[in-house]
Amino acid sequence: MNALTEQERQQGYRLLFDGSTLGGWAVTRQPEEWLVRDGNLVCTGDSHGYAYTEDQFENFILELEYKGAPGTNSGVFFRWSDLSDPVNTGLEMQIWDTFHQEEMVKNSSGALYDLVAPSVNAVRPAGEWNQIVVKCDGSIVELTLNGTLVVKADLDQWTVAGKNPDGTDNKFKYAWRDQPRRGHIGLQNHGGYIEFRNLKLIEL
Repeated sequence: MNALTEQERQQGYRLLFDGSTLGGWAVTRQPEEWLVRDGNLVCTGDSHGYAYTEDQFENFILELEYKGAPGTNSGVFFRWSDLSDPVNTGLEMQIWDTFHQEEMVKNSSGALYDLVAPSVNAVRPAGEWNQIVVKCDGSIVELTLNGTLVVKADLDQWTVAGKNPDGTDNKFKYAWRDQPRRGHIGLQNHGGYIEFRNLKLIEL
């Protein structure tokens, strides 16, 4: 747990969380709500905020596991370029308790939040561990949930602030084609209890 295999080390993976400390991470507010327990990075979820990597990354494969309480809403942020404005300068893979949801929308678990709905409902019930893979390579973003590729998007298609390529609205005040492609990895505290483990990343 929270360790690399010999093959992963040879490939160039690095651990983002060592299983015992918050070394390499910072917290935007309420740092007491982020702690290490039983080898997991735990968010008690009493308010709102983020834990984020001090390092920044551009092209990479990020892998992690998470387990949330019933009703928990969270997210994995990436390419988050302006720490003072995560909402507009961070892409987010949505984490939410949407196991029973039938129609996938742009805030279902696995979505590229407010940009692309997941292709299928791949999330597991609350209380079970889920596996996430986020791949960023140039303008291409791929999101995999529990072994299923649920989103593949080309950021170069987002040419207008506040608009998706299909003409629907989104929350962003910038066009993603023009946004920086290097940024922090962030974990969201959105008022729900959630645990993370096995956070690892390889740069491409």
